[in-house]
Amino acid sequence: MNTDIKKTQQSSSSSQNSATSQAASVASEKLQQAGQHFVADPARDLFGLLKDYAHDKPDVTALWCLGLGLIIGWKLRG
Repeated sequence: MNTDIKKTQQSSSSSQNSATSQAASVASEKLQQAGQHFVADPARDLFGLLKDYAHDKPDVTALWCLGLGLIIGWKLRG
């Protein structure tokens, strides 16, 4: 009786281990792909996001540019 329980526990444990390792390998591959994309083209991605945001919200973008210009000008002058 005990041997049947041990075999059942071992088989369920091994199936859980294989499922866990398979999920880990899939997650690792997806993270590697995402990391390679953002390392290869970070400036282009950032510029594209800023461009899209400026297109969607031009008034907010103009205020940010004004504020940053004032701060940078004030720091350069002083």
